[in-house]
Amino acid sequence: MKYAILIGDGMADRPLSELQGRTPLEAAHTPNMDTLASRGLIVQARTIPDGFPAGSDVAGLSIMGYNPQDSYTGRAPLEAASLGIRLRVQEVAFRCNLVTLDATPDKPFEGVMQDFSAGHISSTEARKLIDDLNLHLGSSTINFYPGVSYRHIMCWANGPEKVDCTPPHDIIGKSIKKYLPKGKSENNVKALMANSYALLSAHPINRRRIEQGKSPANSIWLWGQGKAPQLKTFKEKYNLSGSIISAVDLVKGIGKYAGLDIIKVPGATGYLDTNYRGKAEAALAELEEKQLVLLHVEAPDEASHSGNLEEKLAAIEKFDSQVVGVIMQGLQRFGEYKIMVLPDHATQLTLRTHSRDPVPVVIYHSQNEKDSGRKYSEAAASSSGECIDPGCNLMDCFLG
Repeated sequence: MKYAILIGDGMADRPLSELQGRTPLEAAHTPNMDTLASRGLIVQARTIPDGFPAGSDVAGLSIMGYNPQDSYTGRAPLEAASLGIRLRVQEVAFRCNLVTLDATPDKPFEGVMQDFSAGHISSTEARKLIDDLNLHLGSSTINFYPGVSYRHIMCWANGPEKVDCTPPHDIIGKSIKKYLPKGKSENNVKALMANSYALLSAHPINRRRIEQGKSPANSIWLWGQGKAPQLKTFKEKYNLSGSIISAVDLVKGIGKYAGLDIIKVPGATGYLDTNYRGKAEAALAELEEKQLVLLHVEAPDEASHSGNLEEKLAAIEKFDSQVVGVIMQGLQRFGEYKIMVLPDHATQLTLRTHSRDPVPVVIYHSQNEKDSGRKYSEAAASSSGECIDPGCNLMDCFLG
């Protein structure tokens, strides 16, 4: 038996007036996901438990069969693992976004969150900025580590865990003043962010970006903090070998803690221009030797955060044709197999952020086809009357 889990990050949404009351999933041309829905089982799953932030960290753990109640410590520790950072017992990892604030050096916190990704800054430019942050703001207890594009990590020995931080993609276009860190040691966290603005707003790289008409990475934004989680490996839980294919450090970090192999694919960017087909072909290659592969595509979520309907529709359609379709065809050579397709969470275009809505899930078994005539959508999953709650039970349903 071969198992393929295909995640289109943030595909689910709510009905939009621009689509005559349809969701992007309903409006997009998705013949492959529709085929799986009509021949398989379509249900809902609640991947975000009550009391947890609606993000890919919590949802990803749930999908992989880990209960966030006893496995979730924060987003940043998972991303740190993907970057090869081994957190010491006393270290707290923070997600460190390079962002664009519409502000002034003397009053950085009077500004607006203009861009949570600093115009999707290149990794080469970002690395130089992170190196300079380390040089000027780093210390014996604080270290900055470069990641991909705007996504980076800061580790803080004996740093604050309980401070309340807001994800920057939740406050696009909003004044940041009321979303600043709150709680124990909030002033220390805010001081780092303010000092970063003083350094980065005048940096030569950002002056050049402004001259080129690009968004400057003029500040850091700290959030998603936590210490290293304690997880059983996937092999210990399910006695299966497997691999993860993703361009996103968060997803790869979950895979690292789960003991799965992390597969790099040329051209996998974590953005709209990612190598969809290359990911699918790499997944099929992994299944030659492994029993399970999880393939994650970030593009629909990125389009949602940008509020771009056309890009979200295009990302969903590419996911369907170049990932789901390629996997469906390639799996036939293995005989018996199962495919699960789902978003990790919903991401609303109108709000440009994640929601806690249950997500539509399709589970298809090659030896147990049905003929429901359903298409893949939020409404079809809701009308099934079945909701897997908590979502950490989803993996048992898929493997069972």
